[in-house]
Amino acid sequence: MSSTNSHLEGAEFWTGKTAGLAEPSTPASLAKSAEKSNKNNRAVIDAIPYFQDWREAAHRIKTFAIANLDKSLVEFERNITARGATVLFAKDSAEANRYVLEIAKENGVKSLVKSKTMVSEETALNHVLEDAGIRAVETDLGEYIVQLAHQRPMHIVTPAIHMSAADVGRLFAEELAEPFTEEHTALTAIARKHLRDEYLQAGMGISGCNFAVADSGTVVVVENEGNAGLSTATPPVHVVLVGIEKFVPRMADLPLFLNLLARSGTGQKLTTYTHFIHGPVEGKKLYVIILDNGRTNILKDPATWQSLHCIRCGACLNACPVYRRAGGWAYGWVYPGPIGSIITPHLIGFEKAGKLPFASSLCGACGEVCPVKIDIPHQLVHLRHRAVNEPSPMNSFTERLTWKTWAWFMSGPLRYRLAMFGVRLGVRLAKFLPWHPGKLGGWTRGRELPQVPGPAFRSWWKNRSNP
Repeated sequence: MSSTNSHLEGAEFWTGKTAGLAEPSTPASLAKSAEKSNKNNRAVIDAIPYFQDWREAAHRIKTFAIANLDKSLVEFERNITARGATVLFAKDSAEANRYVLEIAKENGVKSLVKSKTMVSEETALNHVLEDAGIRAVETDLGEYIVQLAHQRPMHIVTPAIHMSAADVGRLFAEELAEPFTEEHTALTAIARKHLRDEYLQAGMGISGCNFAVADSGTVVVVENEGNAGLSTATPPVHVVLVGIEKFVPRMADLPLFLNLLARSGTGQKLTTYTHFIHGPVEGKKLYVIILDNGRTNILKDPATWQSLHCIRCGACLNACPVYRRAGGWAYGWVYPGPIGSIITPHLIGFEKAGKLPFASSLCGACGEVCPVKIDIPHQLVHLRHRAVNEPSPMNSFTERLTWKTWAWFMSGPLRYRLAMFGVRLGVRLAKFLPWHPGKLGGWTRGRELPQVPGPAFRSWWKNRSNP
């Protein structure tokens, strides 16, 4: 079975390796699914008169948690190691993957099962395991589907949101040799049948972590399918991958976030399963790998560190008009949508992801739906400023020359008139040119230039003023 991350080694971003992933039908089906999810989530939230109070409280708790992160990490490590777990700190993807491979080698692991973990998408863990001869099987239904399809997740909550039941039926027929069906219950039964033995044979289970509670040393995993429970409890070794932003100070803070995550992520009052992992089961091993991987770069920027409040609910993706049209793969890395546009430049660098803050209409919908009140629109504007002033694709000689030229033409009435004359003339002559260079060619390959409207405004105004 191919790795979900086979297209993403070393944080590839907007390269030829992403070409061909999107299907022509994807934008329409994605827009419909995301809009439906957004409406369902909003209906659930609007029924709660004190939801805005929840948001304010969550924002305050997250602000405190990030400000005291050093203390929370130490407290969590002390509490969970006292019950027999092993805590490892990884500064980047390479170190985290090395820890996983060492644990697998030490325990003779040949195959493993994974519940949903975005951190493993960051580190391209499946690809690394495959190279080491270890078979990694995704058990979240959406992740399992995209893994079979040799794709990456389209959405951080619903990875196969772009695929219809018929698409999944054809995929199962091709990859699993099952009779074609597009009936939802039958498709779920097929996946369950093929995954059941994987849990029993696996030498290791890997999971993510939705929340890590410092004062009790507890790993909290929420899910709807039961696969996380099987992945974490059945194999003899359990490895948890957790980013440093997932920590909350107290167990008393947790119910608030569980309420917010379920309602904003899937429109539920509470997810079907909430797992509290306090330490290893007797006779088994538990490892917790705490990952930085660029998150301290976010902490360094006073204007964007609150993006670490994110609880990965996906609400901003569903609300974003750009994401609905472009899809997750267009963002080039693990985290798509508005939240991806503000954290990806920090995690993999502005040199690779400097364009992402510009992939937004700045409509503000993302900020309105964020359950922890991250001010995403203003962070996008801030990161645009950084992108044009630091090494990035947006800070190029061509970009600077283009905008300086535009500013010069816009700074005086005669220059403006000259520019508009050139635009009107260029639009009329463009269709007669045998070739369209550079960005103009990229734009016109799929579009026609608009027709030039009637007389120029100045001419119209002059005739109106002097009948």
